[in-house]
Amino acid sequence: MTPLSRWAWRHVLAGAWLWWVFPLAGAPPWSDLLRRPDPWFAGAEGRRTTQNILSWQSAEGSWPKNQDTTRSPYTGDPARIRGTFDNGATVDELRYLARAWQATGDAPCQQAFLKGLDHILRAQYPTGGWPQFYPPGDQYHRHITFNDGTMVRLMEWVREVRASDRYAFVDPARREQCARAFDRGIACILRCQIRVRGRLTGWCAQHDEVDFRPRPGRAYELVSLSGAESVGIVRLLMSLERPSPEVVNAVEAAVAWLKSARIEGWREARVADERSPKGWNKVMVADPDAPPLWARFYEIETNRPIYVDRDGIPKYALAEIGYERRNGYAWHGDWPRPLLEKEYPAWKARLEPRAGAREG
Repeated sequence: MTPLSRWAWRHVLAGAWLWWVFPLAGAPPWSDLLRRPDPWFAGAEGRRTTQNILSWQSAEGSWPKNQDTTRSPYTGDPARIRGTFDNGATVDELRYLARAWQATGDAPCQQAFLKGLDHILRAQYPTGGWPQFYPPGDQYHRHITFNDGTMVRLMEWVREVRASDRYAFVDPARREQCARAFDRGIACILRCQIRVRGRLTGWCAQHDEVDFRPRPGRAYELVSLSGAESVGIVRLLMSLERPSPEVVNAVEAAVAWLKSARIEGWREARVADERSPKGWNKVMVADPDAPPLWARFYEIETNRPIYVDRDGIPKYALAEIGYERRNGYAWHGDWPRPLLEKEYPAWKARLEPRAGAREG
C-alpha cells in the first residue's frame, strides 16, 4: 500500500482531514471525544457514552445516519437498526471504540470494533468501490458512492487502520486486508474518472459498481460531473506519499477541469420574499467582484451547470427549478477554492524535488 504522507497524517491527527463539504447540524463532537484522557473513558460519563454507542450498532456491524449515537441508548428493536456509511455514519463510531478499547481494554469495544471493520471490508465490491450501505439492495444506493464523501471517508479510515499505532490491537491479517482494500479503492477511483472527448475531467457522485460508468442518484441527482465530490477525491489522491504517474495525471486533469468549471461574476444570495414558504428565496446575483463559485453538478458533454427538480428534468439556471428544490439543496459552493489556491500548489512543490531526482 502506498504510505500515508506526513502531510496527510497532520491533517488526520488534527481532525481537519476528516472534513466534508456538508457538515451535519448537531453531529456528535467526535474530535473532542477522541481527545479525552484515558480516565474519562473509564469513568461514569465515558462508560455511559460507550454503552450508548454500542447499543446503536446494527446486526451487520454499522450505525445509522443522522443520529447522535453518543447521548442516549437505542431503545427500539435492534433488528430495525439500519446502518449506513452515508453522512459520516459508522466510521466515527469505530474510531471512538478503538480509543475506548485503548483506554479501558473492555472486550465489548474490541468486539464491536472488529465487527464493524469486517463489515466495511466485506462491503467493498471486487471492483474496489463501496455502496452507500451494505447489503446494498437494488436501488441507486448500490452504486459506488462518492456522494457526500462516502467512499473517500471509508478509504481514509481503512488506511488509518493499516498505518496507525492506535489500531495495533487489530490482527495483522485484517490490517493487511485494509491495505489491499485501499489499493483497490485507488484503482477504482482511477477507473471512474470521467473522460470527455479524450480528456480526463472529474467524477460523478455515483458510479456503476461493475463497469464504472457515471450513474444517477435521486431524481434530482443526474449523471453529471460533481463540483463537490471531485474535490474530496483529488485530496485523497494528493495524500499518497509516492503517487504513480497515473495518479499524478488524474490529479492534474481533475484540477484543470475544476479550473474550467469556475463560475465567475455571480454570487448566490438569500433574499427576503414574503410570499415564499420560508420568507426568503435563493437567487443568483451578478457581481463582478464575487469570488469564484462552483456548481454541484455539471452536464458532462457541455460542462454547463445543471439544476434539477424532483421531476428529473435538467435546467440551466437556478431560477428555472421550483422553490422546494431551489432552496432545499446545496447547488453552489466554493468547495474547490482552498484546493486550487493552496493545497494543489503545495502538492506540486512537494513533487518537484522527486521529479528532478528521477530526471537526474
